[in-house]
Amino acid sequence: MRLIDFDEKFSQHLNAWLEENEEAYANADRLEEEVPQVYADFLDTPAPWLEGEKPGEYFEQFTQPEELVEWLEEYLRGNVHVPDMLLNRIADLGLASQDALYHLLLDTDAPMEARMLAVSLLREIQSEKPMDLYVRWQVTGEEPLELSDNAVESLEEMGEAAVPAMLEALDDASGSGKEALLSVLSRYPGNERVTEELMDLFADNPGRRAILAAYLGRTQDARALPLLMEAALDDGTPYLDFIEIRNAIEELGGDPPEREFTEEDSAYAALFGMED
Repeated sequence: MRLIDFDEKFSQHLNAWLEENEEAYANADRLEEEVPQVYADFLDTPAPWLEGEKPGEYFEQFTQPEELVEWLEEYLRGNVHVPDMLLNRIADLGLASQDALYHLLLDTDAPMEARMLAVSLLREIQSEKPMDLYVRWQVTGEEPLELSDNAVESLEEMGEAAVPAMLEALDDASGSGKEALLSVLSRYPGNERVTEELMDLFADNPGRRAILAAYLGRTQDARALPLLMEAALDDGTPYLDFIEIRNAIEELGGDPPEREFTEEDSAYAALFGMED
């Protein structure tokens, strides 16, 4: 497989264009404005280093997802920037690419960036194939946080189809994994257990109150109001947390309390430019 550095080829193209056109523009800003068009022209111009093919069309001749996904991995192993055109081609093949991408996802020896791209591409082609795998990652914590977080974005994109699997996983999940599942489940109001689990997390994790309050607000469950009101009135609640808690109270139809903050709260002082 040829690992063509399209970024380097474009840099050469751009530098040549700049040399030819620098006197035609009054300032650098005008030159920068032209760069997107220069890139578009680069993609659409037959290139001798591609035997006369256009860079923007080069990967269109390849139709086997397995080959393209292997190519993606080889680019990363070779420390060559993965061409956007290669990623676009894999995505353009749609669900035909999901098995090859899923196989890459399972390969713990593959570069982490390759696996991250697999998650993103599976999300782009709207594949539900990795749903159970993504849920498992939240329960076991077996994968790096960046990969698990990327998977949570995909669970969000899968919509209600992923809700049953996430609800079932709550029994075994704990800590950040449980919070991740609940962050998605909070988008689907009506499940009392979700509210109760979030209330428990809110009570047990003072340092996470701001984000957990936002999740509670999404549940549309007024049972969370007393807990949120108590936290809002707590003198130990910092300003930024208070703002999120106040928003959640309002979202649940409550009337948030008023609070006064001073320069002793560093975030409040920084935001409002308090002076001596």
